Amino acid sequence: MTAMQWFFTFLKKYRGKLILALFLVTITSTIAIINPQIAGIVVDQIIEGGNRELLPVMMTIMIVATFTRAVVKYCFLIIFEKSSQGLLYNMRDYVYRRLLAQDFNFYNKNRTGDLMSRQTGDMDAIRHFVAYVIYGIYENTLLFVIALVMIFLVDWRLALCMIAVLPLTALTTAKQLKAVKPAFHNIRQHFSSLNTFVQENVSGNRVVKAFAKEDYEIEKFNKENDGFREAELNAARTWRKYVPIFEFLANSLSVILYLVGGIMVVNGHMSLGKMVTVSGYLWMLNMPLRQAGWLANDYQRFVTSVEKIYSTVIVEPTIQPPVNAITKKRFKGDIVFSHVSYNADDEVILTDVNFHVMPGQTVGIIGATGSGKSTLMNLLCRFYDVTSGEITIDGINVKNLDLFSIRDNIGMAMQDVFLFSDTIEGNIAYGRPDCSFEEVEAVAKIANAHDFIMEMPDGYDTIVGERGVGLSGGQKQRISLARALLKDPSIIILDDTTSAVDMETETQIQSELSSLNEKHTVFIIAHRISSIKDADQILVVDNGRIIESGNHEELLEKKGYYYTVFHHQYGDFDNIRKYKSTVNREQKSMRGGR
Repeated sequence: MTAMQWFFTFLKKYRGKLILALFLVTITSTIAIINPQIAGIVVDQIIEGGNRELLPVMMTIMIVATFTRAVVKYCFLIIFEKSSQGLLYNMRDYVYRRLLAQDFNFYNKNRTGDLMSRQTGDMDAIRHFVAYVIYGIYENTLLFVIALVMIFLVDWRLALCMIAVLPLTALTTAKQLKAVKPAFHNIRQHFSSLNTFVQENVSGNRVVKAFAKEDYEIEKFNKENDGFREAELNAARTWRKYVPIFEFLANSLSVILYLVGGIMVVNGHMSLGKMVTVSGYLWMLNMPLRQAGWLANDYQRFVTSVEKIYSTVIVEPTIQPPVNAITKKRFKGDIVFSHVSYNADDEVILTDVNFHVMPGQTVGIIGATGSGKSTLMNLLCRFYDVTSGEITIDGINVKNLDLFSIRDNIGMAMQDVFLFSDTIEGNIAYGRPDCSFEEVEAVAKIANAHDFIMEMPDGYDTIVGERGVGLSGGQKQRISLARALLKDPSIIILDDTTSAVDMETETQIQSELSSLNEKHTVFIIAHRISSIKDADQILVVDNGRIIESGNHEELLEKKGYYYTVFHHQYGDFDNIRKYKSTVNREQKSMRGGR
């Protein structure tokens, strides 16, 4: 399917309305011949012929024709506008659904600003085409043809003189279309780039201010802005080259009429009334010639936008739902990774990973940054697919499970916390918007978020800014944790969820979470051993491999990677504890001596 065929799948729904509208355009274009004809009759029969009884009749016909044309034109403009808005609504909805269906790989390769421009500037170009360009092309073509036919009926010699400009007009239009296409592609490219730049800087304004890089970002913005301006000016140079030609051709019709027609009237080969009639048709020839360049630009802009949007929606997600998907309302939480390996763009991320998690167990995952900890959970959620091996949940390969079933059964508090511009209650209840306030409050208490929420101006009704602006890192993490818990999933994934909270708060959260283990399988990804030391099973990941596994005591006995990390994190605390004990003993002995 081509980009234009894809567009017509949306347009065909409004085919009946558009045909009706084009029929009305035909009526208005046909009515346009009345006034020039009457003008000629007025000159020949009333002014020169002295038949003044015809004047009221002619004036009445002109008024009725003008009013009818205005009413009919209003009707077809409304039809085109409503059809364009309806088509745009359906197309925007389809594109948005396609974007939601895409997987992580798609968003890794496409900039947010580019995707936003598809839903804004490109969509508006399509709406403009349906609302105006379709009827504009049809109406101008029809007016031009009707005018030529009527001029032929008045005097074929004058018509032949006027028709001489047609080949030049057609040639100029074709050359302009060819020249303007790359110009519009360049405009859309720079518009997307500028859109992306602005979006990133607005989202990251705090980083810009923190590093005092306002001048640097303004300089970068000016470069992007200059590029967009230059792209627009390049397109304008194309219009500047061709539009004067269309204007010249349009004005040449007036020269032909008054020069050739005037000579014919003077020589008695044509009446003055007929010349007035042809003059009345002149605007029907001039307007299409003047509009040809602009309509060609609008058409090319439309084609470019359709191609841009289609190139986005045609991309198929790499994660495809199985044909005969197995749907389960709730999993037990028995999870097996069997010889799992994963490569991304020829880079080895995981290699031969094997482990088994029983229902209700808590699994801690620790390792250096970039070792593959989060990738393990992304594969479990089927955000990516394994390169080799298999992952099973309750004995079923995740590739055979319904995607919604998998993800609906998993509550995930991600490493990169994202909160919507909504109330705190709305953010927590995102996974279950129909839940009661009591349930929201209960999970907030488990996540140790209730107290700080109640201290806010409007409590749970407090509006948080975009991405949780106005909240600390620890507060956002606790709201994210509450959001994951509210789903009451069979599997909970906590990806570095307590890294931004203090040790005391983390201990309280871990204590609350321990009570959930009986009906939840819990994965805790962390850098702090305090977050995972009480887990039933701890996996140590290094360079995409599980190099150690066991519980806290077993891993300490192995004196390997986990043992080293433990002593790096706790060694100083042990020394401080011993120092404080010694100081306390000395202080007691001193008091006793007194």
